[in-house]
Amino acid sequence: MGHAYSACLAHDAAKAAKGTFLLRIEDIDQSRVRPDWEAQIFDDLAWLGLQWPRPVMRQSQRLPAYHAALQKLWDADLLYPCNCNRRDIREAATAPQDGNLQIGPDGIVYPGTCRDTPRPAQMPMDTALRLNMREAAQRSVIFEETGSLHSGISQTSPDDMVTQIGDIVLSRRGMGTSYHLAVTVDDATQNVTDVIRGADLFEATRIHVLLQMLLGLPTPRYHHHALIRDDAGKRLAKRDDARAIAKYRADGLSPAEIRQRVGL
Repeated sequence: MGHAYSACLAHDAAKAAKGTFLLRIEDIDQSRVRPDWEAQIFDDLAWLGLQWPRPVMRQSQRLPAYHAALQKLWDADLLYPCNCNRRDIREAATAPQDGNLQIGPDGIVYPGTCRDTPRPAQMPMDTALRLNMREAAQRSVIFEETGSLHSGISQTSPDDMVTQIGDIVLSRRGMGTSYHLAVTVDDATQNVTDVIRGADLFEATRIHVLLQMLLGLPTPRYHHHALIRDDAGKRLAKRDDARAIAKYRADGLSPAEIRQRVGL
């Protein structure tokens, strides 16, 4: 239900502005790709009455574009290889703070274990690549927010980018990119002017705007909407085992009734 709300909200906004609603298949993590899950996305959105241009952009076919962006950041001395696993990061991050972890939009804020390791001459593609936030965040990250939860100009200082976000992974081992890099490059390629998504991604938007600054890409307007929750306050999204749209359809609900339930 949460995904239905976000998609319908974006579709309605695009239609009202005489713009275009885009569907993108974000399939860089091939271990989580299932043809039937993808087919369900198309089926559910079409049933809800949403329309979008075809063929859709598929991230698994855009690795050269992501590699080019990584190479630009590498050439600017903003990336470094990292061989730490999750356990390494957790142990290094908790040691100085007696068990208190600093959590950012990309998970535990990286403690910088590999930051000062000598870089190879050529950008490696068989390991994780992190953004050196101390070098990357040289000025405040600013973007326009039009959502109901946050409205106006959002601004984050370089110091906060370092302490609250840290050295994020921009290329994961075995993928050749990351969510943050891929969506930033794709938004620019598709000339996206407005990004509408859940409030849970508000903090991550600071990462995307910083990457736009570093790569010379335009910054869209952002609208972060409230999350749809059940009576107990739990958000209604598939990742939280919420009921699938197909089950509501099977029970006889109409698209109009789905919209009514999410407040549209």
